[in-house]
Amino acid sequence: MAVIKRKDNQKISIESHDGQELLLPGVHLDPWACPMPPDRQYTCRWRHGVVRVYRSEADADAHRPLRYRFISFKQYVEDMNRLSDMMADGPLKSFCYRRLSYLSSKFKMHVLLNELHELALQKAVPHRDFYNVRKVDTHIHAASCMNQKHLLRFIKRTLRQNAHEVVTVQAGVPKTLKSVFEDMQLEAYDLNVDILDVHADRNTFHRFDRFNAKYNPVGESRLREVFLKTDNHMNGTYFARIIKEVMVDLQENKYTYAEPRISIYCKNKNEWSKLATWALRNDVHSPHVRWLVQVPRLYDIYRINKLLRNFQEFLDNLFDPLFQVSVDPSSNPELHKFLTHVIGFDSVDDESKPENPNLHEHTKTPELWDDEENPPYAYYLYYMYANLVMLNQLRKEQGLNTFVLRPHCGEAGPATHLSAAFLLAENISHGLMLRK
Repeated sequence: MAVIKRKDNQKISIESHDGQELLLPGVHLDPWACPMPPDRQYTCRWRHGVVRVYRSEADADAHRPLRYRFISFKQYVEDMNRLSDMMADGPLKSFCYRRLSYLSSKFKMHVLLNELHELALQKAVPHRDFYNVRKVDTHIHAASCMNQKHLLRFIKRTLRQNAHEVVTVQAGVPKTLKSVFEDMQLEAYDLNVDILDVHADRNTFHRFDRFNAKYNPVGESRLREVFLKTDNHMNGTYFARIIKEVMVDLQENKYTYAEPRISIYCKNKNEWSKLATWALRNDVHSPHVRWLVQVPRLYDIYRINKLLRNFQEFLDNLFDPLFQVSVDPSSNPELHKFLTHVIGFDSVDDESKPENPNLHEHTKTPELWDDEENPPYAYYLYYMYANLVMLNQLRKEQGLNTFVLRPHCGEAGPATHLSAAFLLAENISHGLMLRK
């Protein structure tokens, strides 16, 4: 049975297995309530870029890990090479082309023969059409989950009601929302969707730089920081408000669900705690929403700016808090609760960036990868996959929810990206390069 809390917080509807809703007036459920398993007192240590879990410190010193299974990097490289050889095989490519042409023709014939019959069957189903069938948007970013008109209305309303609220600090000087707009020589009356310029049109196709710029309202990164960030001077208050408005729209629509992506940048280990605190403090939740955590592939930028010494520190910042809270949920109750609303992980960045896509079994391990060059896509994906596999086995043992890997893949770049995702991921977003 699925439990749905009404936005008026007064009624709970429980949908039974036969699809009928039963209303229970006056019942209040805490959306963050979840079991708190005991501390397993396991020890977690990194070995060649993958976390190993031990029952005790003594087992860790003797290197006797728990029997959690994962695919070794050597096996992964061998499978990648085998898949690449298959993709380059001439007779196999000819067979696949003929097979796909046959299946396409077969489907077209099916449509010609059965289209009218299937339409009649659809119309015969009572109380069901496209608008009252449950739909899930699996590819949406939290910072762009609202439409441009909604964002415009929200900015105007906030500027009108909270003009004198301090929203940022520049060069040590507190700045109110009104002064931020005055610096840009803008007033609420001047704003419209054209000036806001956040609509991703055809000019952003294969232009990741232009697409990223669309996240800056009026082309100003300051407004993105104020309105569309969880970690800012106001602790993400405005961002939480507008996302909750989107959640209310989803609940009123009833049949629409979403899986918005929210970012963990892996600059430090505190990001997870800050994100969980933001979600719980602002009560950002909905039965129609589950989160995907997206991890931008920005190691090279952090390395150039001396934020990280090697790729292992990037993985530490991403996974150490997750293993710690999975072993002992009481060590960070807010993060433990937030993770019950997370369903998976995503890897994002510009796939068209030049890289050396070839991996071999002697490729540097993460603790030795201290170059300023970004690791290849397939390298990122493997270490995310391997550690998620280990984390899922630990969380399953604890009776906690597990996570899937669903990266952005195949929008641009070489075919090896698709090969890596085929071997490692649950599914992908984009996949445009599959046409080739």
